[in-house]
Amino acid sequence: MSTALPTQPARRDRAHLPDSPYAWLRLGVTLLIMTVGSSGMYVISVVLPAVQADFGVARADASLPYTLLMIGFGVGGVLMGRLADRHGVAWPLFGGAFSIGLGFIAASFAQSVTAFGLIQAVFIGLGSGAVFAPLVADTSLWFVRRRGIAVAVCASGNYVAGAVWPPIVQHFVEVAGWRPTYVGLGLFCALSMAALALCLRERAPALDEPAPAAIQAGQAAPVQAALRPFGFSLGVAQALLCTAGVACCVAMAMPQVHIVAYCVDLGFGAARGAQMLSLMLACGIVSRLVSGWICDRIGGLRTLLLGSVLQGLALALFLPFDGMVPLFVVSALFGLFQGGIVPAYAIIVREFFAPREASARVGLVISFTLLGMALGGWLSGKVFDLTGSYHAAFLNGIAWNALNLCIAGTLLWRAHRLGTLAPIR
Repeated sequence: MSTALPTQPARRDRAHLPDSPYAWLRLGVTLLIMTVGSSGMYVISVVLPAVQADFGVARADASLPYTLLMIGFGVGGVLMGRLADRHGVAWPLFGGAFSIGLGFIAASFAQSVTAFGLIQAVFIGLGSGAVFAPLVADTSLWFVRRRGIAVAVCASGNYVAGAVWPPIVQHFVEVAGWRPTYVGLGLFCALSMAALALCLRERAPALDEPAPAAIQAGQAAPVQAALRPFGFSLGVAQALLCTAGVACCVAMAMPQVHIVAYCVDLGFGAARGAQMLSLMLACGIVSRLVSGWICDRIGGLRTLLLGSVLQGLALALFLPFDGMVPLFVVSALFGLFQGGIVPAYAIIVREFFAPREASARVGLVISFTLLGMALGGWLSGKVFDLTGSYHAAFLNGIAWNALNLCIAGTLLWRAHRLGTLAPIR
């Protein structure tokens, strides 16, 4: 009787385990895709003056394509998330690469701002939706011990894109114009994303799990808890996370969207406001990485609660301090406190919902955070118009943050009471 040698697939299966070198290599590829695929939301801001001049429209009309792109981004996250749950993340990425590439090229031939905006929404927006939520969810499936920091690194690609793409695009717009720049972007994004997506064809071993990882590891009560996260039905639990996502991002949008205008009103000028915004986003990268490290030790729910408390504190600090130096300090603190909130939702979904539903559920929560950002930017402006002061707008943001804090605290309390809360490591 002969002894069969291990087959190549068996060796490959052992190599492609959570927290393995392959998982970390995959994370590096994911970061690159996230940086390329998130270009659309930053590029459109850079070309806005040139687009406005080309089409001869008002600034409000030229800004509409950004809003449409974000709507497409949110819808795309849900649709592409469902596709990723069924077929793996590679196929949505191939579709996203084609859609983003086609969108940039088609937009370069647009003859009206309406056509330009619709192309942004349908092609670039939906294509970008294949990047953020599906990749964050997929990353959460490939890590156990270092899940928090891995998701943070992945999500940081969105902020890295904001730092990398604007100066590059601005250079080519000045040299060649926005239309040839869009053609070049389309070709680069399509080819690079498709090539990188080939490295992500393996499906995560966690997709074979019928229940959340905490339950599988014996850290939670009975397996039936998988069907009732936090003691709620799946629909109610998902709705609470989506509501929390809207609330935290309405609060988050107040400084991010209006800090420049606030500085102009205070007499500091738009340039100082832009510097504060850049500092805020740079600190957000640090925040995401540090929050990921914290998340690995205390879990997603506790990290969300901590981030919510700190974000509320930073918002409150905007009320008594309106000097230039104090505002720089508070802006940095706000960036350091808020960056880890959105990635925490992906960890919570991974901990309390079935892995096979991760991409769709993360995509749905992320779409509601985008809705919160859009609503928060508009609502803060509306409050300012009604009161003539940003003081009331900051108070409005604090109130929304309090709602997020209440939901996070309730979910944490129920998970602790039901014994489904992972222990602090």
